Amino acid sequence: MTTGADPRLAGGRLTIDLDALVANWQLLAEKSLPAQTSAVVKADAYGLGIIHVVPALWQAGCRTFFVALAEEGLRVRAVAPDARVFVLNGFFSEALPVYEESDLIPVLGSLQELDLWRSLNAKRKDKLPFALHVDTGMNRLGVTLDEALAFAADRRNDKPILLMTHLATADDRAHALNDRQIQSFHKLRAAFSGIESSIANSPGIFHSGVGEYELSRPGVAMYGGEPFSGGANPMRHVVTLEARIVQIRTGRKGETVGYGATARLGRDTRIAVCSVGYADGYLRSASGSGVPLRGTVLNGGEGFVAGSKVPVLGRITMDLTSFDITDLPVDAVRPGDYIELFGQNVPLDDAARAAGTIGYELLTSLGTRYHRRYLKSESN
Repeated sequence: MTTGADPRLAGGRLTIDLDALVANWQLLAEKSLPAQTSAVVKADAYGLGIIHVVPALWQAGCRTFFVALAEEGLRVRAVAPDARVFVLNGFFSEALPVYEESDLIPVLGSLQELDLWRSLNAKRKDKLPFALHVDTGMNRLGVTLDEALAFAADRRNDKPILLMTHLATADDRAHALNDRQIQSFHKLRAAFSGIESSIANSPGIFHSGVGEYELSRPGVAMYGGEPFSGGANPMRHVVTLEARIVQIRTGRKGETVGYGATARLGRDTRIAVCSVGYADGYLRSASGSGVPLRGTVLNGGEGFVAGSKVPVLGRITMDLTSFDITDLPVDAVRPGDYIELFGQNVPLDDAARAAGTIGYELLTSLGTRYHRRYLKSESN
């Protein structure tokens, strides 16, 4: 299936392999056993489209989804009406009718939210469910450990249906904070006995003992991102980003390329100018020169075309990016051809590192001007 811009008119294309995404989720589900496995589909399924990702995961057996915003939860509900959907980013009183009508489940992470939910729920005969988020070391969302223990001890309080925390350093499996957070969560589980619990995000799934908790919450690893640092990525690549070559030109030795004249040519250079830029989510920080990042990360982004990697030349601009194709055979590349920006040949996280960032940001920055192709076999 295809969506987005007309392929005859678009400057680039995104290919999303839903079979690979499902295979990644299944691998994560296997590693999570005996825990169940949910799916984090916030930010429009990490930029890939809730409307396409959620049905594929539902068909594969995923029954629980996490989103950041209630609006995202409604989009999940539209394509998976029987799913269990948790909303992570806080609760506000004006949103109560939405939760009542749609069966979304708020994740409450402060005493103020708990008090508000209690006061609203007190007026109902049938209590609405909620999850409790406890901060065990991230210092982002969540009640403190002491607040959570006090809440559990007060029998007047309604019990949450899910107890959760979030690991701050799970991608670094040797970091001491992991053990401290896990030990704190053990105390919480004892206080909230009989309640479903969740601690493992994508990298957390690869820690030992994850199956002790009833629900894992993979995100970026489903989409092909690296779940941990310092090792080979066990996930299949899901997303391929390609840009169309607009023009091939020759710059002479000593001339400069692009804004700021930051790239000075050391030889006669063939340049492929491509229809992609930071307006499309191909980050300016991946420029080959002329950005502060190049002082610490020496090499900018690369593309892959005609069987070879080629470097970004000069600055990435709003709509255009140049690549040095001098080392390719003269007839190997023509205007209208596509150059891979990340995918099978340029791993997502390698492309992100060249831009001084992480794969999460590249995926969630993808623009709306691409032609999108979704690949899915009939058996999945």
